[in-house]
Formats: sequence, structure tokens, C-alpha cells
Amino acid sequence: MLTGFARAFRTPDLRKKLLFTLGIIVVFRIGTHIPIPGVNYKAVQQCVTEASANQGLFGLVNMFSGGALLQITVFALGIMPYITASIILQLLTVVIPRLEALKKEGQAGTAKITQYTRYLTVALAVLQGTGVVAATRSGSLFAGCSVAGNVIPDQSIFNTIVMVIVMTAGTTLVMWLGELITDRGIGNGMSILMFISIAATFPSALWAIKQQGKLADGWIEFGTVMIVGFVMVALVVFVEQAQRRIPVQYAKRMIGRRSYGGTSTYIPLKVNQAGVIPVIFASSLLYIPALIAQFAEGNAGWKVWIQETLVSGEHPIYITLYFLLIVFFAFFYVAISFNPEEVADNMKKYGGFIPGIRAGRPTAEYLSYVLNRITWPGSLYLGLIALVPTMALVGFGANQNFPFGGTSILIIVGVGLETVKQIESQLQQRNYEGFLR
Repeated sequence: MLTGFARAFRTPDLRKKLLFTLGIIVVFRIGTHIPIPGVNYKAVQQCVTEASANQGLFGLVNMFSGGALLQITVFALGIMPYITASIILQLLTVVIPRLEALKKEGQAGTAKITQYTRYLTVALAVLQGTGVVAATRSGSLFAGCSVAGNVIPDQSIFNTIVMVIVMTAGTTLVMWLGELITDRGIGNGMSILMFISIAATFPSALWAIKQQGKLADGWIEFGTVMIVGFVMVALVVFVEQAQRRIPVQYAKRMIGRRSYGGTSTYIPLKVNQAGVIPVIFASSLLYIPALIAQFAEGNAGWKVWIQETLVSGEHPIYITLYFLLIVFFAFFYVAISFNPEEVADNMKKYGGFIPGIRAGRPTAEYLSYVLNRITWPGSLYLGLIALVPTMALVGFGANQNFPFGGTSILIIVGVGLETVKQIESQLQQRNYEGFLR
């Protein structure tokens, strides 16, 4: 492992990509500590110390921003608007024929969809930035803080607009930094920044659990949580790498004097075909009603119900809806990302078939049957991983946004595996030795 790192830095062009990526990460982390204008920095620090604001409503956004949301900094919204915009565009591609046609146009169509994603990201950043400012002014962002009303001393419309513009500009800058990493660095830029944002919250969250512990000055709770975390990482790695390989045989074809085909291959169907997208989209969907409730004045019945059930994250209704939405979006995303009929047609076109299955429609039905069978355990696995911290670690002062829980661990493992594979492939092109032996 260590020799793999050494070989990576000894390769000139790979070293440049790694150093460029590290430089962008440094810039990103600096931006998460620069407060926006119009905010009382001392009051914010006091509220972060007093309040448990990283739980509930804005917990997911705070996690994806690397803790910048509670600090109300330039990168307070982080990468969350871009993630939501990307998922929405992926879902709309199936619904809107124009977007589906663009997707089939190749690189030019992909560039156009990327442009639409950027526009939608800015719109969502404005919406979420307005929600954050409204929540800060009302005191709900820092629930339980004695000086929550002093976080924004000037509550004029002009100051509010300036704050929203700065946070939107910060999100746009984060989006640009991610694209720079994708073009000139290592791995997918947005995924790398997401990885860094989540990993940045690990030390403070783990230390908070140690301080809140009561057994042996908190070290027993700390050690227990670390053991549970490593077990969850091992489980996630095992399931993420699991796949069902469907054998495919290609018949021999004579073209002129040459023989083509006759090879055997397979179609890899992952158990977790949808990745972390169902968890993110379910969290975002449950976040919308709570965000709308922030703009409602008074104590209307529907607002109180939303705050009691969808904000705390520990209410049985929230847990049930969260689990059901994850299962639903797992099936939904697999249905739109993998088309059995298209795969069956391509196999038939090039003379491929699954042994024992007729080409054409029977092949599509078989692929659909297998995909549905493996999606069930994959979706249940996602739901359980997302809910384990809420149900099992609350005794240690943790919640659904605990570092070793749900969304965070799925992203950490997924991005880590993908980045290592990219570095390994580039090393094998030069040294024929992998990153991992």
C-alpha cells in the first residue's frame, strides 16, 4: 500500500495530478472557514458550542458542507445543491424526451445536460441559501442557543440578499473547483469534495462522543463506536463489491476469411446497483417539507406536525418514511439506469446470448427478473445502513448524521474505492503493478 503511494508520486504526470487535487482540497477547506458578511462570528461560535444544531433539519447539508453550514461561511451550502440538481436531471432524463435525446447525442448532449445542471444548481442554491438565512434569523438553526437572535444583527432585506448571493457564489465556486479536479486531477471532482467534506467532520464528532461518554471517562464509548464503525466499513465494502455475474456467450461469425466472436464474457449486476443516490434523494425529499415550514409564520397545525415528526430524525414516522423512500428510490433509480430491453437488443445485434435463454424478449425478461431479485437485498441493505446510527448509536450521543453512519459511510467507501481504482489503473499503464497488491 505504502509502496503504491511512493510509486504514484514518483510518476511525473500522476504526481502533478495528485498535487493539483491536494491544492484544490486546501482551497476548499479554507473557504469553509471564511464567514459571510453580516454575521456575528462570536455569536456563531457560542451557538455552535451550546446548541445541538447538527441534528435534525440541517444535519445533511451540514455534513455535505464539512461543518461549514453551522459556521455560516462562504461554502455553507457546500456541494448539496449540485448533488440534488444532478439527481433531478437524471430522473428528468427518463421523463422528458428532449433530455433523453440529448443523452444519446454523446459528448455534445452530455455537455448540454451539464450546463442545465449548473443552472439548476444555482437556482437550488438561492432557495437553500434563503432557507438557511430564514432559519438563522428565526433561531431554529441554533436551537437551544441563548444568543441565537444575535447571529444576524442586521436583518434588513439588503443584508439578507447579500448573504444569499454570497452563499450562492460559494456553491458556484465549489462546483467549479470540482470540475477542475475532474479535468486536471484524480477521480471525480464532486465526489472528492464530498469525501473531504464528510471526512472533515470525523474528528470533532468522535471527540464529542468521547466527551459525552460516562464509562472510563468516555473512552469505552469511544472505543465501542470505533469498533462498530470499522465493522460497518467492512460490511459496506463487502456489499459494494458484491455482484451477480450473468454469463454471455458470443457466437462465431465469419467476415471474409476472418472469424470473429466465440468469446465468453459476463454482465456484472451489482447488489447495490443504485449506490448512495437513494439515500441522498430520500433525505433531500424529507428535507423539503421542513424547509417550507421555516417560511411559515405562527404555530399552524401542519407546521407543528412537521417540526415534531420530520425535524428530529428520531420520530417513528420519520424513520418509516425514510426507510420506505430509500427502498422506492433504489428500485426507481435501477429502473431508469439499467434498461434490460436495450441490453438484450445490443446482445442480439452482435450475436450474443445467455446460455439457456433465447435472444430477444426472453433475455430482457430474464435480466429484469434477476435485477429485481438482487435489488431487493440491495435496497434493504441501504435502508438498514442508513437507520443503524439512529437506532443503535443514540445512546452514545450520536444521531443519523454520525460519521460512521448511513450516508457518510456509503459515500466514503464508494468514493475511496473508485479513486483507488483510478490511481491503480494509471499505475498499471506504466509499471504493470497495481496500487493494491
